[in-house]
Amino acid sequence: MLNYKGTEVFYEDSGSGTAVMLLHGFLENSSVWESLKTVLVKKYRVVTIDLLGHGQTGCLGYVHTMEMMADMVKTVLNELKIRRVVLIGHSMGGYVSLAYAEEHPDDVKGLVLVNSTVRADSEEKKKNRDRAIKAVKQSHKDFVRMGVSNLFRPKNRRIFSEEIKKLKKEALKTPLQGIVAALEGMKVRNDREILLHFTPFRKMMMIGKKDPVLNYNDLIDQIEGTETEKVEFPDGHMSFIENKVQFIENIKNFLKKI
Repeated sequence: MLNYKGTEVFYEDSGSGTAVMLLHGFLENSSVWESLKTVLVKKYRVVTIDLLGHGQTGCLGYVHTMEMMADMVKTVLNELKIRRVVLIGHSMGGYVSLAYAEEHPDDVKGLVLVNSTVRADSEEKKKNRDRAIKAVKQSHKDFVRMGVSNLFRPKNRRIFSEEIKKLKKEALKTPLQGIVAALEGMKVRNDREILLHFTPFRKMMMIGKKDPVLNYNDLIDQIEGTETEKVEFPDGHMSFIENKVQFIENIKNFLKKI
């Protein structure tokens, strides 16, 4: 545990070698990385962290901006005396990774965006965030249960029912304030498309063709004309579960090149 601006931050640090920071998505916590972490610690120093208002990390006010979360990540890395790092972020964790890379481009060795986007929320998406805030205030449990299932490709909801059950159990630990603060933070995040064009570090984007949250063509458009490596999976928003074997292989291959 680390104290960040009066808030307890939970993180784990294991293995040795090139430092790899794994950043989870909205309604998740660092436990989602267990499978990947088990593989990576054999060759790398792996740091996992519970982002603000998630897992065992407390809340810090009513809006958790991506910049604030990135600053917290920096504080953890400073504590561990790690300067250069590979960032792997799922969904909201990708937004945090981008905010970090914008602030500290020289400290980033590589960036992997897993079912994430470099673009800011559209007006429609912002309205959806406001609806989500209203819904979670009305019924925290219903919002979490539906929210988690809806991230998977419909046909996978049955196939991965055990994993979904576990994700829901962890997600229900996320306090109302943590959920609302993250939604508010994602809603106001900056567009960071420029980072794909003008940063020197290696980049990879992992895309689910049937991702119910992100538009496939929009993601393809973002990496057009950049040196960003593209990996496509046939399923939904949870590539690290729905396409676990290929996901881990692609991460390993990416890290070998750094």
